Amino acid sequence: MDAMAGLESVPAPTHQAKEFLAYETECRNVLKPLLAGLLDMAEAAGWNRRTAASALMFLAAQQVSATSEVSAGSG
Repeated sequence: MDAMAGLESVPAPTHQAKEFLAYETECRNVLKPLLAGLLDMAEAAGWNRRTAASALMFLAAQQVSATSEVSAGSG
């Protein structure tokens, strides 16, 4: 089974980033089923769903932190 099945693409936003609430809500709605699928796969592999969700939150925060550090260093 392909571990990334269903993750062929992520739809582009229809709202501009300056429309913050609509943009963020749309992003959440696009990513929610992808995240649910990833958590389902982790759980099916034997991982505790709560642990997998916590690990994803940690990794997401790391990504944001790394992006912020790169942006701060370029100025």
